[in-house]
Amino acid sequence: MITIILITITALISFAAFNNHSITYNYIFNANKIYKDKQWYRFFSSGFLHADMFHLFFNMYALYLFGRSVENFLLLKYGDLFGKILYLFLYISAIAVSSIPDYKKYKFSPSYNALGASGAVSAVIFVCVILYPNQGIMIFPIPFFIPSYIFGPIYLAYSYYMAQRNMDNIGHNAHFFGALYGIIFIFVIYKDALQNFLHQIL
Repeated sequence: MITIILITITALISFAAFNNHSITYNYIFNANKIYKDKQWYRFFSSGFLHADMFHLFFNMYALYLFGRSVENFLLLKYGDLFGKILYLFLYISAIAVSSIPDYKKYKFSPSYNALGASGAVSAVIFVCVILYPNQGIMIFPIPFFIPSYIFGPIYLAYSYYMAQRNMDNIGHNAHFFGALYGIIFIFVIYKDALQNFLHQIL
């Protein structure tokens, strides 16, 4: 339920911003404005904005695929109310946490902007990877599923490599640090996470 609500809210805000660029301007992640003008809300608001329909669809489709599994696990493990609070906290906090490295890197660069839910979605995906390491994931254009415990290291290595090269407009730093945050999050709240992960893959 929380997954669907997050997707709906993100879609509505993104659609509104597509038709009103002042929304994007006022709420996009801009490290310099955060640093200079203390607009801390941009750490969070940027996660509900997207560059275009493809960007929005890709992030929300990934959230739909993985978020329901994570949400259901947390609800079953910690109860309906606390499970929902944990899941919502994971998602919202991951938006900000995944942006911290770019904040430090670009706080003196007024022209640097970023937007999208990629950091939060990466956190959710990697919680799912730890909980269900044998779940199959397909990476286009590879025409078959690979276990998520194999996908995970490949994704992290690729995101780190691309972040260092800085060759495109994709937020690879947010992907990388969002994923790390997701791993740390589930290890902190679920003491049997590592044992469960190793048991499944071995």
